[in-house]
Amino acid sequence: MLTSRGARLATLFLPTVIVVAAVTLTASIAFSVQERSIRDATGERVSDVALSLAELTQVRDVLALAHEDFPAAMAELQPLATVVERAAGVDYVVISDEEGIRVTHPTPAERGQPLSTDNSEVLAGATFLGTETGTIGTTLRAKVPVRDEAGEVIGVLSVGILESRIAADAAQALNRLLPWVIGALVVGTLASSLIAALLERRFRRLDDAAREAAELRRSAAALREQSHEFHTRLHVVHGLVSHGDAEEALAYIAGITPVTSGGPEAALSDQPLLRATLDVLRAELGAHGARLDAEVAVTSEVDEEVTLVLANLCRNAGEAGATVVRCALIERDSRFSGEVADNGTGVDPADAERVFTRGVSSKRDHSGLGRGIGLDLVRRAVADRGGSVELGRSDLGGARFRFDMAVR
Repeated sequence: MLTSRGARLATLFLPTVIVVAAVTLTASIAFSVQERSIRDATGERVSDVALSLAELTQVRDVLALAHEDFPAAMAELQPLATVVERAAGVDYVVISDEEGIRVTHPTPAERGQPLSTDNSEVLAGATFLGTETGTIGTTLRAKVPVRDEAGEVIGVLSVGILESRIAADAAQALNRLLPWVIGALVVGTLASSLIAALLERRFRRLDDAAREAAELRRSAAALREQSHEFHTRLHVVHGLVSHGDAEEALAYIAGITPVTSGGPEAALSDQPLLRATLDVLRAELGAHGARLDAEVAVTSEVDEEVTLVLANLCRNAGEAGATVVRCALIERDSRFSGEVADNGTGVDPADAERVFTRGVSSKRDHSGLGRGIGLDLVRRAVADRGGSVELGRSDLGGARFRFDMAVR
């Protein structure tokens, strides 16, 4: 049972878990791709700016003569570097000579000073794209060699953007992506909750069906046992009667269940089935400590379906704790009208609409064989004869059942 319950809970929450996991994974991948795209775009920008400046004739010519007049070189190239920094949106443009001395730098104090990073590979003719930490902080930078007309390396041109700016751009991209992620989570959670609700409703229906099936199996087993026992007793009674042992047969019947007679129904000589039914009901109710008061005014023969309705209503009253059960049956205009009233606790108004439903009972099922069968039989028997049955409050203080059905 615990395993089944755990599997059921897992099934109900699985859609939500899948949605959250899928959205989280997708958002993480999307953010990672966006961050990589920003970094790649930044790398392309600094590389393009560095290559473009390194190919400018002005940069080549001035840098070639920087060793002759370094201040003049700084004065000519720094304005160019500043304009490019602003136009390209980069954080620095540093031009250095072949000895690694800065000709340009966004910080005036750093101009004319040696470079803070190693440029030996670039001076050897290689290019560089990566992250390094310099005087203005950690930057993603591109370094390219500057060559004269003969192709000799005469300096290094470095362009960079601060990593803090790249992180800020990534955070901004995340903020743009976040509302979509939240929206997907909300929609997905609502959809998964709807699926879970539908599954839970299905589970409840299956549980109800399983309980009803189990109850039907118990009832069928009980009825089979009762039927077998009843047939066995009938065979005994038949054997006694067939051999002329009537007194022994009556004694056998009395031993099975107490039978009393002599009430008002004893005069119903033309209604043997009804008289026998009332005798049995008087004995059964007496076993429950209840008294049966019967009033009969009929001319047509009372058949088995009518006695079934009376018997089930009277037994229901006795089992509900009544001490007085009043039963009446009259015939009018080719219809039987009956009433069974008691002085018991009555029926809760909240259950009044459900008492005729199979399996519904206000009494505890001590036997485990299922209850809520008698009133369902009453409803069906009355309906089959074109009649109806209603529940009300009796003047004795308990429940009152009234019914009418056609005479056959």
